Amino acid sequence: MIRAVLTVEDGIITGFSLSGHADFAEQGSDIVCAAVSSAAYMAANTVTDVQNLPCSVTADDGYMEMHLSKQEAEQAQVILNGLLLHLDALCKEYPAFINLKISEV
Repeated sequence: MIRAVLTVEDGIITGFSLSGHADFAEQGSDIVCAAVSSAAYMAANTVTDVQNLPCSVTADDGYMEMHLSKQEAEQAQVILNGLLLHLDALCKEYPAFINLKISEV
């Protein structure tokens, strides 16, 4: 199961972490993992390479996280809210394979 956690501070999404594998299908054919990974990489790449916002991004097999300061995160809310909507839709479509949590700090 993929565990997705979005961190929220004072109503502002300041980052996310993803861990695990969906195990929906064999590696290389898993559409759930592909959808989650693609959305996460698009969000991270847009924040870092299009908006040029400084943030911390770590990615490894079955793990990705991104964190921004609250000030920087305010500028990335459209992208991060889009990621939230996408992950929420995937969670509703594949509830046995994705768990989404909002963590208030």
